[in-house]
Amino acid sequence: MKILMFLSNPFTHDPRVYNEARSLVMAGHSVTVLAWDRKNENTPEEENKGIKIVRVFNTRFMNLVPYDIFRLQFWWKEGYRKALELHEREDFDVLHCHNLDTLPIGVALKKKHSLPLVYDAHEIWGYMVAKDLPKWWADYYLWKEKQIIKYADKIITVNEPLKKYFTKIANIPISIIMNCKHLQGTKYEPSHNDLFTLLYIGTLGKPRFLLELIDVVKELPDVHCIIGGVGSKRDYVNALKDKCASAQNVDFVGRVPMDEVLPMTKKADAVFCLFDPKDLLTRIGLPNKVFEAMVCARPILVAKGTFSGHFVGNEKCGLVIPYTKEDLKEAII
Repeated sequence: MKILMFLSNPFTHDPRVYNEARSLVMAGHSVTVLAWDRKNENTPEEENKGIKIVRVFNTRFMNLVPYDIFRLQFWWKEGYRKALELHEREDFDVLHCHNLDTLPIGVALKKKHSLPLVYDAHEIWGYMVAKDLPKWWADYYLWKEKQIIKYADKIITVNEPLKKYFTKIANIPISIIMNCKHLQGTKYEPSHNDLFTLLYIGTLGKPRFLLELIDVVKELPDVHCIIGGVGSKRDYVNALKDKCASAQNVDFVGRVPMDEVLPMTKKADAVFCLFDPKDLLTRIGLPNKVFEAMVCARPILVAKGTFSGHFVGNEKCGLVIPYTKEDLKEAII
């Protein structure tokens, strides 16, 4: 089959999409990922281990619009235009939309060419934007998803809480595909660090308890902490960098290439993944960090009151702790 995927990032650091696309390629299918590169930082077209990547860039007008949320309508228009062009070239068999911010493109193409449509919901998108937008606006996206999800022929999501949510709003077959990773060995291998090393690589944002992590680790001279990743909030990321620089035993490494995440995880002693249980999005998520830690045989720290905590507690593969600095310090010790 020839599969066209839609993605609203430049496809440089999205492990879920990469693993899905790579699995399909290894199974003998052709995969093209149409990605939105908002900063025009990558090549228009390239191939990565058999995955064809085509990028759409912001127009001049889009760059004049102050926020990405306001650019969505224009991304959908440009994405649809490019998808039509690609379909003329490739004659795709299946459309695969990653998250709500690509679904309108897939729906429009399905209506025109009657192609099967897979909706891959990594998260509940309305919950995600609720952190930055007024409630009425977040509610609008929850409503919009309910209106257009009916055009999907199949829904893929990441865990049981999300499946439960989508079952309530759509009478469509739903499958769970978790963010699992390949085993990094068949036997336990200890780390060889002089200091106990705690690792976090992922999205940099307030619900991740990272500023608090630095406060705790500063008080533990026999602990080394490594923080890497990218974040959309520049002020927060800059504050995080400054705080890391002020701590002698914390290193900030910035963006980490996808193929380096698991080797770095294996070199660490434990993985940090404390998400805010009060945050609607992170409370029900099951992030990549959990699976990265599992396949590298490294324990993980997760928050009580989250689905990650429920999962890790059941699997007995880490510590489930309250979302406080005091409990974090005790858990590291």
